[in-house]
Amino acid sequence: MLVIGIVRDRRYTISKDKESTRIRKQEEDRSCLTKIKNKEDISFGLALKMKQSTAKTEMSRFNISPDEDSTGSSNSNEYGYPECTTKKAPIISQYQDMDPESQNFLPDYHLGKKKYETEYSPGTTSFGMSVFNLGNAIMGSGILGLSYAMANTGIALFVVLLIAVSIFSLYSVHLLLKTANEGGSLLYEQLGYKAFGMPGKLAASLSITMQNIGAMSSYLYIVKYELPIVIQAFLGMKENTGEWYINGDYLVLTVSLLIILPLSLLRNLGYLGYTSGFSLLCMVFFVIVVIYKSFQISCLLIFENDALNATLNYTVAHVAAAVRETAVTVQNATSDEDTCTTKYFVWNSQTVYAVPILTFAFVCHPAVLPIYEELKDRSRKRMQNVSNVSFFTMFVMYLLAALFGYITFGNNVEPELLHTYSKVYKFDVVLLIVRLAVLTAVTLTVPVVLFPIRTSVNQLLCASKEFSWVRHTIITFILLGSTNVLVIFVPTIRDIFGFVGASAAAMLIFILPSAFYIKLVKKESMKSVQKIGAVIFCISGFFVMIGSMTLIILDWTQNAAMADGH
Repeated sequence: MLVIGIVRDRRYTISKDKESTRIRKQEEDRSCLTKIKNKEDISFGLALKMKQSTAKTEMSRFNISPDEDSTGSSNSNEYGYPECTTKKAPIISQYQDMDPESQNFLPDYHLGKKKYETEYSPGTTSFGMSVFNLGNAIMGSGILGLSYAMANTGIALFVVLLIAVSIFSLYSVHLLLKTANEGGSLLYEQLGYKAFGMPGKLAASLSITMQNIGAMSSYLYIVKYELPIVIQAFLGMKENTGEWYINGDYLVLTVSLLIILPLSLLRNLGYLGYTSGFSLLCMVFFVIVVIYKSFQISCLLIFENDALNATLNYTVAHVAAAVRETAVTVQNATSDEDTCTTKYFVWNSQTVYAVPILTFAFVCHPAVLPIYEELKDRSRKRMQNVSNVSFFTMFVMYLLAALFGYITFGNNVEPELLHTYSKVYKFDVVLLIVRLAVLTAVTLTVPVVLFPIRTSVNQLLCASKEFSWVRHTIITFILLGSTNVLVIFVPTIRDIFGFVGASAAAMLIFILPSAFYIKLVKKESMKSVQKIGAVIFCISGFFVMIGSMTLIILDWTQNAAMADGH
């Protein structure tokens, strides 16, 4: 009995101890819950200040609902109370592998981005390289014809036209960038599609293709006709003896395969910034030499050297014919007073061609959006600054080249300035270096011009497909090969280039950017100053296009009539 009593007393003591432990545990749990409750009250008060939609969005990222968050809080140890022995409830989250303290309940997301900012990766091309690329897209064979334009307008009228065309081109870039931001696309063709459907896309694609193929052809024509002269001079050859290495057709193919094709196969335009910078330096050197030679070359040398070259290279009969032809030219050119006198205002039958020449000289719009896409830390303001710097630089270079070329040769300047220098002397070392620099510049410009053509073809035929090196290479080969065929087999591209350039340049500078702006920028009413200006700009583009094409057709008709008369 004594043993039984001891056992009972022991069981009673154990039971009493368990009861005390249970009560103490309950008190600790109440204390823990009270602290959690206070914390929840504070969190609840802060949560009331948040928008309900934001709270739902963020909680959905952790795969929990508002009810689950509130009911599971009492079983959670995420508030950092070590005295609570309750188990931590697992949370299904995309941040499971992260330390809970490093998890941000409200991540720093940039809301309200434009569509294109999520479709395209951030650009990597610096501001300076973007300026070089855009400047090189502006600069081209057009600089060689500006002295001829000044000779047929006069200095003052040419400056007015140059300022007007440069401002119009910058305004067009402004409209294009603003439309790209509002329209949600950095592709010229996609803007056309969003504005006017498939007709808008086709208009943009055809305009880009026509303009850039014409530009590429003009560059390769310079290679075809100027590179043989340079090679002859460096080899000391006084005349073309027919070797393959001074044949313009073979040289065009060689330059295209060895230099232009590898650069054109680059996927990103930013890498061409280095070649663009080098080509711009070549053109700067060209302008410097034009200024320098204006103090050395007399305007009358062009006639003296014509007679001298005729004496050295032809028979006496040919000399007499050349002298008579030169005399007739001088008599016709000096009918006013002095053909070498520079004038401030000129108006003749060729004056009307000045606007198309200047317009073509500033066409760069197909390259604006690709350069914008690859601009580092891109924004509309930053790209507009790139455009301002590029256009101002080209404006200064154009003005200097045109002015001093006109001062050097007066009314004798030809449509291609380099050809005019060749009439004075072909074997001048400085001028030969200038020829080589111009050849280098136009050769390195071809890949920059080819880039938007390839983009246009891709958007037109394979817009929904992923990038493919095979397709990329095939399109590049076809574009470059067709341009070479055009340059080799067509004897002259002047008339075709003038017609296509007049229509395409007007479309790309005046009509398309303003039409896209009017259609896609919805936040401005049609009665706003911006929209009215865009409408006027678009209408003026139609006048420029129709006027230029009409003048070209009239010129063809007159030339055909003169040919029939002879």
